[in-house]
Amino acid sequence: MDQVAIEKYLPLSEATYYIMLALVEPMHGYAIMQKVEAMGEGLVKLGPGTLYGVLSTLEKQNWIEKTAEEERRKYYQLTDLGHEVLERQYERVLMMVVNGKKILRGEK
Repeated sequence: MDQVAIEKYLPLSEATYYIMLALVEPMHGYAIMQKVEAMGEGLVKLGPGTLYGVLSTLEKQNWIEKTAEEERRKYYQLTDLGHEVLERQYERVLMMVVNGKKILRGEK
């Protein structure tokens, strides 16, 4: 997918961004919720409805894929496309931080 096609999906919601960050390595739902809460230092909390809604959407977009299933646990991981989307979102957020710092510090 080219950059223009990816751009139409951006910006990602905060929940989607953190879920995708967690899925850089294979993980099941409950572990994703814990990892997101830890990364967000308690400020970002996901309920099961939000998590599984986002996972379903990401799977349909081919940004994540199921890697394993053990009993009732389904493990997911980013696809190459998902990694590309996540990288692009990271670049957007980084640009926002750099520009915010310049403005707030009175830099040019």
